[in-house]
Amino acid sequence: MNYLGHPQAELEAAGGIWTAREIAQQPAVWPKIHRQLNAGAGALRAFLRPLLDRKDLRIVLTGAGTSAFIGECLVPAVKRSTNLRVEAIATTDLVGSPDVWFEAAAPTLLVSFARSGNSPESLAAVNLAEQALRDRHHLIVTCNRNGELYRRAQQLKNAHVLLLPEETDDRGFAMTSSFSGMTLAASLAFAALPETDVAAVAKWSAGVLETRVPLIAELAQAGFERVVYLGGQEFKGLAREAALKMLELSDGRMVALAETPLGFRHGPKTIVNGKTLVVMFLSNDPYARQYEADLLRELRSDGVAGRVVALGGSEDAITVGAPATASNLALCFPYAVFVQTLAFLRSLSLGLRPDTPNAQGVVNRVVQGVSIYPWTPSR
Repeated sequence: MNYLGHPQAELEAAGGIWTAREIAQQPAVWPKIHRQLNAGAGALRAFLRPLLDRKDLRIVLTGAGTSAFIGECLVPAVKRSTNLRVEAIATTDLVGSPDVWFEAAAPTLLVSFARSGNSPESLAAVNLAEQALRDRHHLIVTCNRNGELYRRAQQLKNAHVLLLPEETDDRGFAMTSSFSGMTLAASLAFAALPETDVAAVAKWSAGVLETRVPLIAELAQAGFERVVYLGGQEFKGLAREAALKMLELSDGRMVALAETPLGFRHGPKTIVNGKTLVVMFLSNDPYARQYEADLLRELRSDGVAGRVVALGGSEDAITVGAPATASNLALCFPYAVFVQTLAFLRSLSLGLRPDTPNAQGVVNRVVQGVSIYPWTPSR
């Protein structure tokens, strides 16, 4: 069995079998998530429909790290599908500054994303919402039946849980299939991604794994020391997630930056040098695409970056098999598979063990060492 261009035995010896398997399994896992949500659709609708009919509802998408970036990817599409106030606020912000982010008078649906459900901030954010908000409801999306967040949800009368298939509870250090799995589950729950798109998204992503791994391996082995991910709208969150994946799996040896195409010229562009790889996520939104195309031409004409690549469907981009009608949210999935594979292969090229890249053990798969302090509302 081969994963991401490497035999299983080689990956086991290199300490990367779990991460490689979890990246490669995604196109097969997504239809399973779809079927599972369909099986529980009645209960989910009964929970969500009365809330989404409330025009004053505030939807807060939350999580820490990668789980926070899920919310950032989802905000534009969920706003369009619900026509409600939708915000992505990390648990690390909610827990650190409850007075700033919780609005006591606003009816709120807190959507919590958590791979393990054992991060201290995940549980604290739910508890703070119970304390701070007069009218609060919880949709919890998690991959771990044994997590503290899943257990807490069973104690709440105003909560619904989407528990994903067991294989999405990634055993590797970096979140990969848990990221895409939770993104897909929430996309379907809020009708931000049509159910008919699931098979197509899986097909495009499988195509990336089948045809683009040699190119990705070439980029990973090219010796770049910096990587910049550029994306707007749904891709802003994906760019942040891509940068985090590269940072995590390279154990900090790669400098990784995320920005929007329009924001990049306002200072961050100074990071570009001959050792920089620039990756742009192209949108199918014709209006946004104009700004992306301008920056892409500029970066290539500058001739400063070591390499500039774009993911998309145009002739000057690395295509992912998606048509021009594909939504940005749908494109997030094949794009995510591409950048996850890039980070994984770069990790191997650096001689690291992708399943446990931080040899000193000062960064953990589940965050440790966080103290949660009592909070009293100031108003």
